[in-house]
Amino acid sequence: MTMRTALTIAGSDSSGGAGIQADLKTMLANGVYGMSAVTALTAQNTTGVTDIMEATPEFLAAQLDAVFRDIRPDAVKVGMVSSPELIEVIARKLLEYEAGNIVVDPVMVATSGARLIKDEAVRIMKAKLFPLATIITPNVPELACLSGEEIDSAAAMEAAAGKLRQEYHAAVLGKGGHFGEDADDVLCTEAGSRWYRAKRIGNPNTHGTGCTLSSAIASNLAKGLSLEAAVGQAKEYLTGALSAMLDLGQGSGPLHHGFALQSRYVV
Repeated sequence: MTMRTALTIAGSDSSGGAGIQADLKTMLANGVYGMSAVTALTAQNTTGVTDIMEATPEFLAAQLDAVFRDIRPDAVKVGMVSSPELIEVIARKLLEYEAGNIVVDPVMVATSGARLIKDEAVRIMKAKLFPLATIITPNVPELACLSGEEIDSAAAMEAAAGKLRQEYHAAVLGKGGHFGEDADDVLCTEAGSRWYRAKRIGNPNTHGTGCTLSSAIASNLAKGLSLEAAVGQAKEYLTGALSAMLDLGQGSGPLHHGFALQSRYVV
């Protein structure tokens, strides 16, 4: 049996709720072989991040060379990258190896509203990484930051996603989980807009949802699904995982950090 492959380029979350750990669990749960190129190591748990050690551009390039020269990925997910130099390396290597099915999750704004990357890194991401993307998956705060538009309604969210699609010629999935009574997402492609509806689930363990959704989309693209089907199945996967409400037991901080995202599929 030949197994399809997917590569995550992102930071490590030592507590396993987000980052490459969540990506690899999601890829396995969705039936593809996951690989990783680590942009940064973090020391973190459910109470927060205590230290970060970023990879050097040279080492990130070496990781990407090692993967592409041996097990070529059928899809690539790019997650949190805070350094302009690392974004440059990723864009250069994706071009060099003619990578396809590229999912860019522009991790820029925390749930609290705090900016996570500097303006120069955002500029390089827009100029060099977005044009390579098959799909870009910003949440509402990120979509507002990237489009320069205020987003206070579903119509405004759709318009901002459409604006980004026209500017970068990539599909854009605007994720609506940060506002409204429901968790509706809108996909804007060259063919138009399509909404993916879902009820908001009262699960406090939502850390890593963005990582999980983008990795599930990449997994589905690696398996040959159309973009619309890849997004739809990824949305169903995330909704089902959140609905499972798995509890890991006693924790010391904000509850259990993303564990629910693989609960139906990974024991």
